[in-house]
Amino acid sequence: MSNPLLQDWTGPHGLPPFADIAPTHFQPAFDEALARHRTEIEAIASQAEPPSFANTVAAFDASGRLLTRLEHLFYTLAASATSPELQAAQRALAAPLATHNSAIYMHAGLFARVAALYEQRERLGLAPEQRRLLDRVHLDFLRAGARFAPEAQARYAAIMAKLAELNTRFAQNVLASENGYQLRLSTEAELAGLPGFVRAAARQAAIDRGLEEGVHVITLSRSLIVPFLSFSARRDLREQAWRAWVGRGDDTGDTDNRAICREILALRAEQAKLHGHACYADYALEDTMAQNQAAVMKLLECVWHPALAAQAREREAVQGAMAAAGATHALEAWDWRFYAEHAKRARFELDEAEVKPYFSLDRMVAAMFDCASRLFGLQFKARPDIAGYHADVRAYEVFDADGALRGLFLQDNFARPPKRSGAWMNAMRNQSRALGATPIILNNNNFARGAAGEPTLLSFDDVRTLFHEFGHGLHGLLSSVEHERLAGTQVLRDFVELPSQLYEHWMAEPQVLKKFARHWQTDEPLPDALLAKLQAARQFGQGYETLRYTASALVDMAAHALPQPPADVVAFERDTMQRWQLPAEVGMNHRMTHFQHLFSSAGYAAGYYVYLWAEVLDCDAFDAFVEAGDVFDGAVAARLRECIYSSGNSREPGEAFRAFRGRDPVVEPMLKDRGLLPA
Repeated sequence: MSNPLLQDWTGPHGLPPFADIAPTHFQPAFDEALARHRTEIEAIASQAEPPSFANTVAAFDASGRLLTRLEHLFYTLAASATSPELQAAQRALAAPLATHNSAIYMHAGLFARVAALYEQRERLGLAPEQRRLLDRVHLDFLRAGARFAPEAQARYAAIMAKLAELNTRFAQNVLASENGYQLRLSTEAELAGLPGFVRAAARQAAIDRGLEEGVHVITLSRSLIVPFLSFSARRDLREQAWRAWVGRGDDTGDTDNRAICREILALRAEQAKLHGHACYADYALEDTMAQNQAAVMKLLECVWHPALAAQAREREAVQGAMAAAGATHALEAWDWRFYAEHAKRARFELDEAEVKPYFSLDRMVAAMFDCASRLFGLQFKARPDIAGYHADVRAYEVFDADGALRGLFLQDNFARPPKRSGAWMNAMRNQSRALGATPIILNNNNFARGAAGEPTLLSFDDVRTLFHEFGHGLHGLLSSVEHERLAGTQVLRDFVELPSQLYEHWMAEPQVLKKFARHWQTDEPLPDALLAKLQAARQFGQGYETLRYTASALVDMAAHALPQPPADVVAFERDTMQRWQLPAEVGMNHRMTHFQHLFSSAGYAAGYYVYLWAEVLDCDAFDAFVEAGDVFDGAVAARLRECIYSSGNSREPGEAFRAFRGRDPVVEPMLKDRGLLPA
């Protein structure tokens, strides 16, 4: 039988035939793709003609097309629609794919040609994007060990293969831990305090899992557990749910990630030493805007102490709410969100149950599309006839103002058991003029689905997530570069969050809310009084949230700054937070044993700080619109598209920001936005 992965993909926009693909198709397809790629690399490396940009660098960028499209598809399905069979394939393929990547970037003949061009780079007369591609490709080879001695290369390749296996095991353990937990609520006493929208989402989660009538389920999806912790009047159940949420991967069963974390840290430390660095953080930060630990720590410390002070003020309000409710117990981590909600309601007369009916998913999707249209002239055409890998996937063709096709946007919004937690963007195809490729961009969210016949209602935080991921999506859709290696989000890690976090600003703009935030039953717009309350309460809780984020970033940096891994990652995490005096009731965004940013891949390892780094950039960038007097100012938006969203990695990020803003970024707008400036 023919393998559909090895046939031409003739679906709309070149999508694969999802319905025909089985997990067993991937191993033989990857075998073929790896063999083809090796043949292409040998042809580039062994050609008689002297190296040129076209026959070496551009040819390398264009190689491995079958492998690239398989990887995009494979990792999309592994994250969003996995199965035991697909997970088995993922485990089996992890090391071979990493080994192949090492072999390509350690290919002596290919690197010799790239290095020869790099040595002559000033004399080649390259266009700016060509020069940038040469620089980046040369650095890719160096950071993969191209100049190592043969023994060091063999060890380095073994490290990378083992890391790929461990990253896969870590991610699958987190998914199994999350899918294995259900807090079943069957009585009115167990549902006490939960507003209608939480009950509806919990009942739908039970239906999705085939549970009997009358049962409600709280899962570890953020869009479900956070509302539960915020509203449940059952302190004992809040504690159960909280312990399950923070305890993912920290257990003695099959999903225990403690030893895996330690082994990953040990291998990364060895990887860094092979590159001549004292620790992995130094190696990772070498290719970032920050460049060194000192710059990262300066930024983290800049917010830590003001956030501690802000959280102390918030604690007074929370303890006041406890006293008003007659609570005499100590304030614990599973109490914070519950009483913070009470404090917010008392201080601002703001109740999330009153707000949420105005934020239906469909209307917020329309809002994010409308903002993209007003800023960048984009038009979105729904294509319900285009089938994705799951029935939840929605497809939209994206067009420029002149009617030219810009790409295909796919959106997968709902939490479900075979899907990993969190929210993310990925490309199923990157843009490239040289390859004639328009992008196919996917956004994944994990919203709690509304009850049958009713819309999915989002919290304000959910709306922010929706806009954030679409900001990444726009970075991919608006990409306008010649070469695939420089396309879209393939930028330095502490720059990649700028387009996403910047786009969040528009979701809270009054003119956007007044147009799209409408009550799902009455169609009435968000009342001015309620909008005023939302704006007044915007910075309440920022001390708490800033500490949770920064605590995770500090643990990340501390762990990757060690020359050897800690003996016990849980004790190390606890000791690190004690040194920084993190209040016990706050906790961390991500504990190490489920910290997928760090341990499912190396993408954010020694790099979780990047959200704060990019926040400095995005707050300063949004101020350009504020200064222009119009958050949709056409001239500023055109400059933003050209310098930030469309340029991908074709420009050095600091230069790209200066081209947009006219200067380097300043930190004050970020501190002001979080309410952390001194009074």
